[in-house]
Amino acid sequence: MKTGIKNKNIILGVCGGIAAYKSVELLRLLKKQGADVRVIMTKNALEFVGPMTFEALSGHAVCKDLFADTDDASIKHIEWASAADAVVIAPATANIIGKCANGIADDALSTFMLAVTSPVLLCPSMNTNMYLSRPVQKNLETLASYGYVIAEPGAGELACGTSGPGRLPDPPEILDRLTGCLTPKDLKDKKILITAGPTREAIDPVRFISNPSSGKMGYAVARAAEHRGASVVLITGPVNLPDPMNVTVVKVTSAQEMASVVFDYMEQSDVIVKTAAVSDFRPKEPAKQKIKKGDKDEATLFLVKNQDILKELGRRKKDHQILVGFAAETEELERNAGKKLEEKNLDMIAGNLVNHPGSGFATDTNQVTLFHRNGTKEPLSAMGKDEIAHILLDRVLDKIILLDRVLDKIKAQF
Repeated sequence: MKTGIKNKNIILGVCGGIAAYKSVELLRLLKKQGADVRVIMTKNALEFVGPMTFEALSGHAVCKDLFADTDDASIKHIEWASAADAVVIAPATANIIGKCANGIADDALSTFMLAVTSPVLLCPSMNTNMYLSRPVQKNLETLASYGYVIAEPGAGELACGTSGPGRLPDPPEILDRLTGCLTPKDLKDKKILITAGPTREAIDPVRFISNPSSGKMGYAVARAAEHRGASVVLITGPVNLPDPMNVTVVKVTSAQEMASVVFDYMEQSDVIVKTAAVSDFRPKEPAKQKIKKGDKDEATLFLVKNQDILKELGRRKKDHQILVGFAAETEELERNAGKKLEEKNLDMIAGNLVNHPGSGFATDTNQVTLFHRNGTKEPLSAMGKDEIAHILLDRVLDKIILLDRVLDKIKAQF
């Protein structure tokens, strides 16, 4: 599946509000992702941010008037609607929300919006009382019924002095929602359970055994699955990553805690993707107080084995469930990954050598080989973890379709 913002034609609508400065950063992020972006500004928006900033970043003239003299920024902008892959209005004021909801076309942006047929992401930003007012809420409900995607505003103290909802989401959040708008919902109605990050096994109250896992791979799979319409539960060890939007996140620390939560959610899951780097061992008797260094040059730490969560998932797996594992190895990848695939009753395992550049812990890229239950293997080139996540979910979807066919044939025999 080709997803994301790269090579997409995006129209950015900017309305008059104090948050208009965030639209500049949003434009920068869109361009960084490889999108071609054109900007339409309302007259009020010009009071907050000058068009030259958007023109410099986008490489296109800004459309700000229905009757401008130049071809590129005049009534010709209506043609942009047919070429647009998506439209995002950020900030979206009460004024533009009301116009879009009621079919009013009295400026460049509102006229353009009546011609749009692509997905639209609306990012409301205004005074709290305005946002919560019955007319604005009614208009937002109307737009949602038309198929607009409404980004929930943030809450807090606003520039106008009120406190509550109405703050424009940060640009990375808007980018995430826009990516979701552009992603086909081929995993809709599927429940996907994902584990991510390391576990920590306490030695004493201030020390623990762990590993360098950053959780980036698991979080990438969670984001990709949510973008594709799945209901996602992410069980994560301690990481320094923001929670993926619209994902149920359960935070744990130890392997025992992770096992308990995973087994609680397993029964209701259609797909389980276990990317977490779980500690194989834990201290037998963690000290209740900090262990002092003392005069000894050596110390002995007794370890006991943790439960193999993935193996137990394989043992409990039902016929309708897909189970995917990850194997982070330092040598003999094919042999070690193949052994785990067989012993743990997996449908697929993604293996990588962590001692290869760009393929280890905490990197933004990875280079994995997908090993399938039918004995085939699929080496992937080095790429971003978001890209790998979608390829992995493509293969999961293939297995779901095949499994559904098999189960349908079995049902037909009875």
